Amino acid sequence: MTPAENEEPTGIHCRLDELLAERGMTLTELSARVGVSIVNLSVLKNDRARAIRYSTLRAICDALQCEVGELLVLADR
Repeated sequence: MTPAENEEPTGIHCRLDELLAERGMTLTELSARVGVSIVNLSVLKNDRARAIRYSTLRAICDALQCEVGELLVLADR
């Protein structure tokens, strides 16, 4: 088992997939707009991220024209 598999879920859900679909935008397009690799965006999208820089969060929200609370929500426990 890897160290990441041992960690408890954060209780935070990233709605990146939903927001991209609503805006008709691909992960590749978002990656180009915000300067973050597709791999790192995929980690965030699949709720495997353990941290995110405020500057990255701001860039994603600007590109998606959303608020932080629309992107990151508390997950059902």
